[in-house]
Parts: sequence; structure tokens; C-alpha cells
Amino acid sequence: MTVDGTGLLCVTLLLRLRKEIDGATPGTVVHVIATDPAAPLDLPAWCHMTGHHYLGPVPDQRPVYALRLAPDTRPTRPDAPWHTT
Repeated sequence: MTVDGTGLLCVTLLLRLRKEIDGATPGTVVHVIATDPAAPLDLPAWCHMTGHHYLGPVPDQRPVYALRLAPDTRPTRPDAPWHTT
């Protein structure tokens, strides 16, 4: 699965990411295209907070980052992806 966040700031990127992965099967690997310079810090922090597994940058495919969806994750507020519910 690929989520294209080209040109989005991280908050908007995380809102899109959350929407795109909603209902996806745990274990799915998601490639996130993220041009925001904060993405290499924000994506692993968001994964840690929610329980998903951050896999890191995809080699030779910048600016693409990978994560694996986990079961039983902590949901975030609809309007604030940095706050769990």
C-alpha cells in the first residue's frame, strides 16, 4: 500500500495516512511518500505512539518511508493525529 503525502506538512500527512490505513489488514506494509523535512522524525514518533512498526526509509526511493501496520493499535483523535483517544 502506498500513501502519497507529497507536499503535505506532517499533520496533514498523518491525517491522510490514518484515513488511508483505516480498515487495512494488520501486517500490511505501507510506503509513505513524504517530502516534509520533519517526516523522518514525525513518522517514527507517530508509529511509536500508535503501536505501528516503523521500518525506516526505503532504500533508493527517497523520500519514501515504510511502516508495518500492527493489530490493537492506539487510535488518535479525528482532528489531532498527535493525541491518542
